[in-house]
Amino acid sequence: MTATRSWSSRLLRFVGGLLLGGILLSVGAVALLRWIDPPTSAFMLRERWIGSDAGDRAGKRKPNAAELRQRWTDWEEISPAMKLAVIAAEDQTFPAHYGFDFKSISDALADIERGRRVRGASTITQQVAKNLFLWPGQSWVRKGLEAYLTVLIETLWPKRRILEVYLNVAELGPGLFGVGIAAERYFHKSAARLNAPEAALLAAVLPNPKRLHADAPSHYVRSRQQWIMGQMRALGGNAALREIE
Repeated sequence: MTATRSWSSRLLRFVGGLLLGGILLSVGAVALLRWIDPPTSAFMLRERWIGSDAGDRAGKRKPNAAELRQRWTDWEEISPAMKLAVIAAEDQTFPAHYGFDFKSISDALADIERGRRVRGASTITQQVAKNLFLWPGQSWVRKGLEAYLTVLIETLWPKRRILEVYLNVAELGPGLFGVGIAAERYFHKSAARLNAPEAALLAAVLPNPKRLHADAPSHYVRSRQQWIMGQMRALGGNAALREIE
């Protein structure tokens, strides 16, 4: 009995040590990234791994996946239209919430109960947490980690930093991460010079940048672009950014 208790005690201490270490590591990483621009993300690393693995099996490299393109673009070098477009498209309550849009979550749960197609309920902060640190999927473990990291990010970063990082790690086309590369690739200009229609077109592909294309927009993408532009006006235009500047 004594030996069993001793073993259980050691196991509990070991698990507790792992949990404490994970918490300290995650808090330190998130705190550092408030000031240090992330050189990559979990999603980018995953794309590189998938591309390299596919290339190895085919006997050659797969350029679009293995040779990702991303370059950091500072807040001041991104047009206000682009900042507003992603808020209008992805998370209109972004300036006011604390990481979670509970109304959208409630609506999504209601859709599940009615057997309808589930609408997106992730905030920009949740997407930053997922893109930077996690992996695609719908498991409860991943969702729990995403919620934990979302709280950390909202606690340790200002809204401006959250949006800046999102605009640099979001995939906007196959192998294209961040608005800097996307603006050059699709419009042959810097992110600072993007106008409202161009910004809305880029934001329109965010739900699925591998199937929706800014360079050959479908009718759906064009319709979504027009909807986003309407939402940008409804939010009050660039004045809506004052809350996060």
